[in-house]
Amino acid sequence: MTPAIKIPPAVQSKLAKLGIHAPFDLVLHLPLRYEDETQITRVENLLPGETAQVEGEIIHSEVMYRPRRSLVCQLQDASGIVFLRFLNFYPSQQKQLAIGKTIRALGEAREGYFGMEMVHPKCHTGGENKALKQALTPVYPTTAGLPQLTLRKHILAALNTVELPDTLPAALLNKLRLPAFDASVQLLHNPPPQIDEEALLERAHPAWRRIKFDELLAQQLSMRVHYRKRHERIAPQLLARDTHAPALRKALPFSLTRAQEKVLQEIRHDLAQAHPMQRLLQGDVGSGKTVVAALAALQAIENGYQVAFMAPTEILAEQHYLKLRDWMEPLGISPVWLSGSLKKKDKTLAAERIAQGETQIAIGTHALFQKDVEFSKLGLVIVDEQHKFGVQQRLALRNKGTSAVGRDGDSPLSNSLPQAGERANVKGAIDFFPHQLMMSATPIPRTLAMSYYADLDVSVIDELPPGRTPIVTKLINDARREEVFERVRAACLKNRQAYWVCPLIDESEALELQTAIDTHETLTQIFPELSVGLVHGKMDNAEKARVMAAFKAGEIHLLVATTVIEVGVDVPNASLMVIEHAERMGLAQLHQLRGRVGRGAAESLCVLLFQKPLSELARARLKIIFENTDGFEIAQQDLRLRGPGELLGARQSGVAMLRFADINEDATLLETARNLADELLRDTPEVAHAHLQRWMANKPDFLHA
Repeated sequence: MTPAIKIPPAVQSKLAKLGIHAPFDLVLHLPLRYEDETQITRVENLLPGETAQVEGEIIHSEVMYRPRRSLVCQLQDASGIVFLRFLNFYPSQQKQLAIGKTIRALGEAREGYFGMEMVHPKCHTGGENKALKQALTPVYPTTAGLPQLTLRKHILAALNTVELPDTLPAALLNKLRLPAFDASVQLLHNPPPQIDEEALLERAHPAWRRIKFDELLAQQLSMRVHYRKRHERIAPQLLARDTHAPALRKALPFSLTRAQEKVLQEIRHDLAQAHPMQRLLQGDVGSGKTVVAALAALQAIENGYQVAFMAPTEILAEQHYLKLRDWMEPLGISPVWLSGSLKKKDKTLAAERIAQGETQIAIGTHALFQKDVEFSKLGLVIVDEQHKFGVQQRLALRNKGTSAVGRDGDSPLSNSLPQAGERANVKGAIDFFPHQLMMSATPIPRTLAMSYYADLDVSVIDELPPGRTPIVTKLINDARREEVFERVRAACLKNRQAYWVCPLIDESEALELQTAIDTHETLTQIFPELSVGLVHGKMDNAEKARVMAAFKAGEIHLLVATTVIEVGVDVPNASLMVIEHAERMGLAQLHQLRGRVGRGAAESLCVLLFQKPLSELARARLKIIFENTDGFEIAQQDLRLRGPGELLGARQSGVAMLRFADINEDATLLETARNLADELLRDTPEVAHAHLQRWMANKPDFLHA
């Protein structure tokens, strides 16, 4: 805190828990709600359910012991009597509320046993000489041990000390019909009594709109600055040489869709640039992102560079490895598999092949960015399900490719860039960075992409390959399990295959969830004529791979699994999925799981088994997944239900969450801020800098670096 605002250390530690570290943080610690202490209501005019302030004399005060111990007082004014009831009280309160005292009480009126009453009203000494407040009283978010009076005192000191000049020109504010920043802040902390209180509470008042717009503009500026900085970095130019890609295309048993071709051209263009690509490839379940990533990888390989392909789970990473190995080995390219579960000898051998440049593409899990793994010449990093990795993990993998290039001699944009470790020998060396392609099968709503992914280039595969049949979704109460058993038996006896998904591996009495292990035993007994397999995250990887291979080969009719099969598993013959306890799963997870069927020509069915009673949230989720198959629509509904913080995972995204704006309700403000950010950076960078300094000066922000 500045010397002008003297705050005791004990109070500073409490403020820090609220994210308040500087005087400007106090200025932006805005009220949750307000109390009206600007007027006195006559007792006869009190209405049940309304909050009001009354003033009168205490004519009776006693501690009652039935039905429970409480302090009960009678406050009388010229129009009537109201009861004040305190279930928890101190001797000092009894003294304050003694008979004969003149008191002001602020609270919610309600009908009590003896008449109108207030329970635990806010009380203080009244009287004719006690002036009424001239503004609504703010009630702030607080923490244990930090009273409202203390907060108000220090916020008022900050408002009187901190200079709040406008960062935006008056002409621009007039055009946007926004009030001045200083006036907006002062009004929100001290609103006049005649103000539209509903507009304040709903954050629709012009003062609130100004604060939200400034926050959104700061976020957009921060993202665009990061985007520009990335364009100043040096990356290898990976030109489209087409020495391998045409052969892979020819060998594929399908043609790329128009959407796949479109995003592939965007990626090919970015890879050929002299600055690092940072593109998010999103597409619904089964839209064909992997083949696009494979063709992008070939473009790096054709230029003599290595590719790292990382996925969050072993089962997904191994699926990618097996698929890419089948596609690339006929081209003379041998991928390397690297995961934490490999034996030490195999892990060392894989790391040596990567370091010596013997392999052009390494596929694996978190093991790829461990410190003992070094790439010879990393040109492209591909991260699948990127939101499941933390910022530091993605940075660690990207930094495996950070090398140097000389300022003198050869053009830094040539394809003869030095390999890692040569930096010390390069005169006037500068860093260069690998290109990055991030993939997500969890579609991102447009407002979320505009707000939290504004520093990325985004490609969308918005159509499914031909021949995919729509998936029918049915909601079935767990009490009708027998019907589900018959559906499974009928499907498998017609030479189709089925999944039975359970949320947990081990017994959990608290959640009372059916476990995969128990379910496997039960279903094996119910279906003696079928081969029933089991796969879960705690199995040995070799055993897991054996089971998945048997299922894919059709040797297993029914596969009982945990949510390890959520992404990446592709078995076209599987046309039925049963999901246990669907009411306990999130929308994104349900949509991902459902996408494991419907990959062939047969009509597919997803049965969501649920148990009653259902919470309101669970009911809403099941209704959305039942009514929608479009991943983007599901994601939009999920955003409305959960908000961006939970949907993104603030720790995973690395982006500071919005405090005041709501990207759903304030989509128009977001659009305006987005357009203005580029304009300010281009035409008046000093304005952009001043605005960023105000809002982002103390906020570490990894963004998507």
